[in-house]
Amino acid sequence: MALDTLPPQPLAGRRVLLTRAADASPASRSLFREAGAQVIELPALVIGPPDDWGPLDDALRSLEQFHWLIFSSANGVDAVRQRLDHLHLRPHQGPTWPRLAAVGRKTAQAVQRQGWPMPFVPQDFVADSLLACFPEPVHGCQLLLPRVQSGGRPLLAEQFRRQGATVVEAPAYESRCPATVPDSAAAALAQGHVDVITFTSSKIVRNTAALLAAHFGERWRSHLAHAKVVSIGPETSHTCRALLGRVDAEANPHHMEALVAAAGRLFQEAP
Repeated sequence: MALDTLPPQPLAGRRVLLTRAADASPASRSLFREAGAQVIELPALVIGPPDDWGPLDDALRSLEQFHWLIFSSANGVDAVRQRLDHLHLRPHQGPTWPRLAAVGRKTAQAVQRQGWPMPFVPQDFVADSLLACFPEPVHGCQLLLPRVQSGGRPLLAEQFRRQGATVVEAPAYESRCPATVPDSAAAALAQGHVDVITFTSSKIVRNTAALLAAHFGERWRSHLAHAKVVSIGPETSHTCRALLGRVDAEANPHHMEALVAAAGRLFQEAP
């Protein structure tokens, strides 16, 4: 069924377990509710500072040496803004600001909210697309990639280095696993009252698996047996298949509105 032929509330009466970062915007919750879903939230990621700000601070103090500043998440944008303010640096007000690139619409919007120059954004919103359509050769370029401290995907840095760029990766934030599953989410899963579970990153998949294993024990996957697994993109889908054994739908394009639509189509197409 085409996206524009879905009914106004394709998830009416469905219970959606929304895995997310603990401090995530309420926008995703609102989108699912507008589609008719009853939303149950499972925070599976806590964003905090890296163990050491030194590498990022050093890079920002020398920002004029970089040709490109490449963001792969809104968290990286927020961290750079925070450290620029902390260091009393205003490089974007002068000629030394590097060109900006952003993976994903949410990341690009975070850049624009800062009042910074418009970033280059790949059409498909994923890192692979950024590599495929980067607007200039990077051989000989200096690139700064603020990124998660651990568990991130090294694809961008590795590929840019293969193309002859000098890449500085600086820890800008760390994403950690919460301690427990909320009672509401645990009860819904225990009772088989979840129709859809959504994932927006590989790390959220891994953390969710760890949380459920700690709560339910070795048979934790059985509590997902009746829930449709919906992923935001190919890398997240890969992790879902590895840890959960399946993916029932993948958003395309890879953003929240398409995630909601992908979930809705599952039930419209069901016999």
